[in-house]
Amino acid sequence: MTEQVITTDLVALDVDFGTTTGEVIQHLADTVHATGRASDAAILASDAQTREAKSGTGVPGQVAIPHCRSAAVAVPTLAFARLSRPVDFSGPDGAATLVFLIAAPEGGGKEHLKILSKLARALVRKEFLQGLRAAATSAEVVDLVLGVINAAPKKKQKKPASEGEAAAAGTATAAAASTFAAAQPERTAQSTDSRPAAATAVTRIVAITACPTGIAHTYMAADALAQEAAAREDVDLEVETQGSSAVTPLAPEVIEAADAVIFATDVGVKDRERFAGKPVIESGVKRAINEPKVMLDEAVAAAHNPEARRVQGQAAARTDSSAADSAGLSWGKRIQQAVMTGVSYMVPFVAAGGLLLALGFLLAGYNVGTDDGWKAIVLGHSITDLPGNVVDFDGQTYQFDRSGLLLYLGAVCFATGQMAMGFIVAALSGYIAYALAARPGIVPGFVGGAISVLVGAGFLGGLVTGILAGLIAMWIGSWKVPRFIASLMPVVIIPLLSCLSVGLVMFLLLGRPLGALMTGLQNGLSSMSGSSAILLGIIIGLMMCSDLGGPINKAAYLFGTAGLSTGDEASLRIMAAVMAAGMVPPIALSIATFLRAKLFTPAEQENGKSAWLLGLSFVSEGAIPFAAADPLRVIPSMMLGGATTGAAVMALGVTSQAPHGGIFVIFAIAPWWGFILAILAGVVVGAAAVIALKQFWPNKAAQAATEAAKAPVQA
Repeated sequence: MTEQVITTDLVALDVDFGTTTGEVIQHLADTVHATGRASDAAILASDAQTREAKSGTGVPGQVAIPHCRSAAVAVPTLAFARLSRPVDFSGPDGAATLVFLIAAPEGGGKEHLKILSKLARALVRKEFLQGLRAAATSAEVVDLVLGVINAAPKKKQKKPASEGEAAAAGTATAAAASTFAAAQPERTAQSTDSRPAAATAVTRIVAITACPTGIAHTYMAADALAQEAAAREDVDLEVETQGSSAVTPLAPEVIEAADAVIFATDVGVKDRERFAGKPVIESGVKRAINEPKVMLDEAVAAAHNPEARRVQGQAAARTDSSAADSAGLSWGKRIQQAVMTGVSYMVPFVAAGGLLLALGFLLAGYNVGTDDGWKAIVLGHSITDLPGNVVDFDGQTYQFDRSGLLLYLGAVCFATGQMAMGFIVAALSGYIAYALAARPGIVPGFVGGAISVLVGAGFLGGLVTGILAGLIAMWIGSWKVPRFIASLMPVVIIPLLSCLSVGLVMFLLLGRPLGALMTGLQNGLSSMSGSSAILLGIIIGLMMCSDLGGPINKAAYLFGTAGLSTGDEASLRIMAAVMAAGMVPPIALSIATFLRAKLFTPAEQENGKSAWLLGLSFVSEGAIPFAAADPLRVIPSMMLGGATTGAAVMALGVTSQAPHGGIFVIFAIAPWWGFILAILAGVVVGAAAVIALKQFWPNKAAQAATEAAKAPVQA
């Protein structure tokens, strides 16, 4: 490392950074930007606030550690503030007075993250926190932080062992296993020492800690558990941190010797099947930080309880409602997250396929998609045998507006796009099932999606089969089977039975009703005209702008892209309304910051300089920093603008062959002037609404942040 992760310029002592987490994060991001370590304070703040929105970063000791990986960060950086006015970061013991912003480069190497993780480990040490509170100067804080980051790793302290235990440990074949054996006075079978064992039975526990970002909570949870275990005589603990630094897996011998397992994670456990059959205690990562003693007590109790829940491997991970509750997630929330996972995996198929279809139309003309004419070209011709305007193939004659190389390349693009679009329902279904049941859910999920296409159930069927396949695979994976059958479960039994179950349910029960529902929906959309079409456009616009990239926005986008491959005009109009409405918020907010800059904070003004480009590219998330800082004024205004655009698109009969790209795929939109006019109408309404709300209903927090930015920077 050529630069220190923290300097005195990155420390602010006894400062008032506002009353909300967003304000504190923005001030710290501004501090990082001022030192030249971040290219854009608004982007850094937005990335950190997005992480904060997933779960509060408050930890014991009235400390908060907002953190993120960001493309705006040049070098790994720590910014620190000791607050004179505490701010609630959802910590277990009240509002935070000590706040670290941990900013890592988006593409930073493992070494960077190792350094940042050392700080997270230090935050569970009382003496370190006392030093931060007592520091009189910024230099003292820097010395304290660099002291823990640059400290050499401590060797693990083993508990005292008797001579007999040491002898038993010496016979172990691996160092990890010997460490465990040496600590087990009552459980070491190989000991030849005849003296009585110690009175206290020792429970061997292994733990996995992991948080979504993998920088801070992962390591804090590990150290909180380790420190609690070190203070006890009845527990021997080994922890595997599945963070962003290099993961050192627990030795197989250690796992085999363990009496119980703790999973303190907010994400899936990697290689979960290693722990199959072990009693398990499972929760979110923050519980391990806040309640390490309770979790260890629960693990000890589970180790001695024959009825305790046990790890069934990835296929059956957390199959009962109590498991879901212990992780803080209801079944409804888990299914919602699974659907969002399916959508996120499906979107690249839609984007690539849809843009290739649009490019095919651009090169070959719009009749390349009529009556499978593209298939006649790509299968009947080649680059050395270019097609003319008239093509005969398989007993049929096709006529095109263009010929030669452009027609052939356009048909190739269109054919490739069709193949990609053919996967969207299967990908949606497959990855919903994957999110619920991990790898065993993929096969029945994809098969269910293919069946949905066959019976005409479309994306509605894909949603149903994805959830169904995931739940069935999860249930089958939970079966207790003899060991000789267990090896066949993941590769034969689970795929076979889950695929069969999904097929039977779809063909015998749900397929035709879902197909009829989908056909009715498509026919209803095709028949929409006049006021009914405008109402649909309003609803689409409201959905696209309600949460700016969240579940409602994604649901509207899925609705628009689902019918894109059919090519009917109603579906293409819906796609145009979806894309146009989604472009409105970033553009409207950008223009508003130019027109009335004083109504926005300096960070929002800076963000407004680039938000318009994100809007033109159909990246609704460009408006998130504005919405996060002032949701009550921004979101209703943007919904009004989006509804205006959606209604205008439907009224003008605008269609889009492309699912993404914004203004840059204008060639695939007709009429192009109607598309632009609809966007302009929504932008004007949205910008005027947000300016009016901020003018006549001032945001006091934003005003305070603006005044604070004008004041001299405090050291």
